[in-house]
Amino acid sequence: MTQTWGQSSNSKAFMPYPAAKVANASTGPLSGMSFAAKDLFDVAGYPTSGGQPMLLALSGIKTRHAVTVQKLLDAGARFVGKTVTDELAFSMNGQNAHFGSPVNGAAPLRITGGSSSGSASAVSHGLCDFALGTDTGGSVRAPANHCGLFGLRPTHGRVSLEGALDLSPSLDTCGWFSRDIHTFGRVADVLLGNDDEESTGLDLLWPEDLWGLIDSPVRAALEPALQQVQQALGKARPVAKVVENFDELYWNFRYIQGREAWGVDGPLIESFQPPLGSGVIERFEWARKVTDEQVSTAWHYRKQLKQSLSALLGKQGVLLMPTMPDIAPLISQPESELEDYRNRAIRMLSLSGMTGVPQLTMPLAHRDSAPLGLSLLGPAGSDQRLIKLARKILGTAA
Repeated sequence: MTQTWGQSSNSKAFMPYPAAKVANASTGPLSGMSFAAKDLFDVAGYPTSGGQPMLLALSGIKTRHAVTVQKLLDAGARFVGKTVTDELAFSMNGQNAHFGSPVNGAAPLRITGGSSSGSASAVSHGLCDFALGTDTGGSVRAPANHCGLFGLRPTHGRVSLEGALDLSPSLDTCGWFSRDIHTFGRVADVLLGNDDEESTGLDLLWPEDLWGLIDSPVRAALEPALQQVQQALGKARPVAKVVENFDELYWNFRYIQGREAWGVDGPLIESFQPPLGSGVIERFEWARKVTDEQVSTAWHYRKQLKQSLSALLGKQGVLLMPTMPDIAPLISQPESELEDYRNRAIRMLSLSGMTGVPQLTMPLAHRDSAPLGLSLLGPAGSDQRLIKLARKILGTAA
């Protein structure tokens, strides 16, 4: 039976939709497991709001499942509900002005992170075994970091987003959350299949410039996790520069995301002028003004960055890097501080988005009693390999 609002109200993770029957296979590789889906994914019997009331009003009840939802159901997983998303998926804080803010099950006084906020909240509260999210600029990796979960931004296009709402199609990916690597791997086998190439070696890389983006207290908190990685995989080889200029990376990412987001949601905003939450309205106003020249420059930059990262990684290279600048900010922090944190985070998160490569975040550390993630970033198509490396780090048999 689908999760009801009354059962999930403490987490505030689920959309308050009347329950509808969603059939799943009686047997399969995910039999006995339960999952939730971010309210960007179509599920037959439910509307799809995208976290925006006007979009909800226009949605109607869907008659088909999104491709990835159907795949999970066919594998025997049981659907328990649709989860809150940040408005139009254009935020990273986990706070929705219309449908509320899901609660961080690992650190209730801190933000959940978004935009896959409800999915991370549901998993961190133990309300389901895993949950679907999307990651455009960090919307799986950020809440996974904040809520103490495993989360993957897969190789771009590897997991289907057919039947899900877009934000920025050239950046959007379908990821998921779980509390443990065993569950994560079972879902991966269904959604990813096998990697096209199996690398026989590992070149673990230490990107000094990316590590330079975090403060010393964060580095100190990650030190035990780094020792754990070194014991399992060996010492990482230092690489001085992966990104020539992080401000350039930040702005070019934002130009592409902004232009595509306005292309997707601009017609809705202009036609209906729906009320938009704080932060979201400012981002769309900025996106409206992105110029053709800025977009052209950004795509040229993106092509060069992709080539340089591919040359660095080859087939065996894996970057060992922090997932986020720090633990989740406190809910009580003002919007200006949350925006500052978001902008710092984008400088770290947008490398994989701009290059289309997979990044797996692992909940291996804590600071001030809150979770802190550590990431593995590999070549395009190495998603399953990253999960195998995570198993090795954790001492878990495949």
